[in-house]
Amino acid sequence: MNIIAFDTSTEYCSLALWLNGNIISREELAGQRHSELLLPMLQTMLTEAGVALSQIEGIAFGAGPGSFTGLRIACGIAQGLAFARDIPVVGVSTLEALAQQVDASQVLAALDARMGELYFAAYEKREIGWFPVHAPLLCRPETAPGVIGDGWTGCGSGFDLYQSVLSNVYSENLQQIIPDCYPHAREIVQLAAIKFANGEGRAAEEALPVYIRNKVALKESER
Repeated sequence: MNIIAFDTSTEYCSLALWLNGNIISREELAGQRHSELLLPMLQTMLTEAGVALSQIEGIAFGAGPGSFTGLRIACGIAQGLAFARDIPVVGVSTLEALAQQVDASQVLAALDARMGELYFAAYEKREIGWFPVHAPLLCRPETAPGVIGDGWTGCGSGFDLYQSVLSNVYSENLQQIIPDCYPHAREIVQLAAIKFANGEGRAAEEALPVYIRNKVALKESER
């Protein structure tokens, strides 16, 4: 199966192409230019790989959590391409993509959610894939949910920003912290390939972002 995947949930814009198990990927530090960069990057990647858009059989995107604007961009482009080609789409958790990125079987994935909060999830790798010990949630670093055992790996921008607080919360659990991890289309397409193989592809209109948080800024009285 040929799949394209992209992620715009952070300041990075990343794309990946899955060609029956072979992966080609690209990334760029986009800042706020995701909508400007994504489609030209996709066309360049397809051209360099010698693959036409008509040969793509599935589309995957980083569904969130992450930047509200970034998630809307990824979902909207996924829907548009899927509608145009009449092919299925899957959304992949950005936190699960973080877990997929590190070489560990127990992962605490945390992304900076701003306003002093984290998008957080805990995963264990099992034979059938990643099992969510704690499904994605929004929390403050000091109230992150507990886990059992001492073999956990921490990763994501939440650990970069709140390393001292999270190291204290998980002082009996953490084996290591891997810095500078962010969601990437490379891992998203790996996870998407499994979902497509399991028949989890959906029609374009069913593609939805996963925001978790319902507001993006503090009121003046809350600051």
